[in-house]
Amino acid sequence: MSEVSAPHAADRRELTAAQRNAVAELLRVSPVADELGRRFVRAGHELHLVGGSVRDALLGRLGDDLDFCTDAHPDETLRIIKGWAESIWETGREFGTIGAQRAGLRLEITTFRAESYDQVSRNPVVVYGTSLEEDLKRRDFTVNAMAVSLPEHRFTDPHGGLDDISAKVIRTPSTPRESFGDDPLRMLRAARFAAQLGFAVHPDAHRAMGEMSADLDRITAERIRDEFTKLLCGADPITGLRLLVDTGLAERFLPELTGLKLEIDEHAQHKDVYEHTLTVVENAVSFEEEGCDFILRMAALMHDVGKPATKAVGSDGRVSFHHHEVVGARLTKARMKAMRYPKEITAKVTALVALHLRFYGYGRGEWTDSAVRRYVADAGDLLPRLHKLTRSDCTTRNRRKAAQLAADYDALEDRIARIAAEEDLARVRPDLDGNAIMELLGVPPGPVVGRAWKHLKEQRLEQGPLDRDAAEAELLRWARAEGLIS
Repeated sequence: MSEVSAPHAADRRELTAAQRNAVAELLRVSPVADELGRRFVRAGHELHLVGGSVRDALLGRLGDDLDFCTDAHPDETLRIIKGWAESIWETGREFGTIGAQRAGLRLEITTFRAESYDQVSRNPVVVYGTSLEEDLKRRDFTVNAMAVSLPEHRFTDPHGGLDDISAKVIRTPSTPRESFGDDPLRMLRAARFAAQLGFAVHPDAHRAMGEMSADLDRITAERIRDEFTKLLCGADPITGLRLLVDTGLAERFLPELTGLKLEIDEHAQHKDVYEHTLTVVENAVSFEEEGCDFILRMAALMHDVGKPATKAVGSDGRVSFHHHEVVGARLTKARMKAMRYPKEITAKVTALVALHLRFYGYGRGEWTDSAVRRYVADAGDLLPRLHKLTRSDCTTRNRRKAAQLAADYDALEDRIARIAAEEDLARVRPDLDGNAIMELLGVPPGPVVGRAWKHLKEQRLEQGPLDRDAAEAELLRWARAEGLIS
């Protein structure tokens, strides 16, 4: 990691442009923010735009979610905004936060905090503070420890956050050990901000992350999951992932990623599986059409995690990883379950990992139309993502081989399109439904109907669509073979 130096004159000129962006951004929201500020002042309280809202304004990327802090306690905040806010929610009340909506903006107003941690518990103990300075000092990073007081627009930056934005550096207001000791999740958040903002982590913070990585074990799986998801969905997830591995943080909650550094990819001898995986993630990001596709990115990250357990060296010295997609799918499911990801998301990522090798061999001309139907049926609604993952997995530097793989996949997609035009590949179902099966066989609902349905689906995959007469004849043939009819 490169050392962080003081801003140069050119950086100062860029910062001036950033400040101009901030003025434009703040003017956009100031009618609501200033109006809210005046209400708090009239009630004898302070109000400050703070944290990520100020940072994002300086970066010219302020959204519609605004964060404020105040010396007013939640009950008083509710009294001040009642009748003014279009809607109010109190889901964060135990942490001193009241939410509101006004003119299309979502506002979160939090009482000054001076929260402390007992160094053992997994959640902060919220203690209300008495000053803006105290509140800013307890924040995670200097770039998030700036405030704009309302309605007078006074700028407060006691920890040099403005300079750190100019230098594009992530630094803690207090010492890194003190800050990370208070909340170890901040180490993961540092990697997340590196991925989102393109900033470098200050060497002191980087060093502390490595020394204190085991402290992450104090944090709940849900909090880790949420930070990791934001990291993987950052503009530059590769930087964030490298930080996790280099500091040992990945070993605490995603050891499969670190384990990839030990394996050599037989398809790309010039790089190990870890480097190959990062390239696949990068490729997957480039295939996204709109916003972050977490399922695709996570599948790209996990697609080869089965290789360490399946590595074998043949008598000819060649390395192989037979069935690593099967092992990888199992490991992916277990890891995502441990991280408390929803079952539906886990199932989709796991399915992509299991299917990512299916394409290889297509170029040898071994696939029948039946194989293509099964490929489409097994992928289901994941087919567009499987296309992207498979293409992303081609990282060879051999241009001829890369071109051949791309041409083969082009041919497969063309073939899928041709068959889809002739058949309803999006919904491969038997040519007879359950009611027709029961009527023809004279059986009630039950296991026999399910077995018959499954058999007809297999025939549909093998032969393509059957007309009604052919489908009925096949059902009766199967029933006789099963001894269900004479």
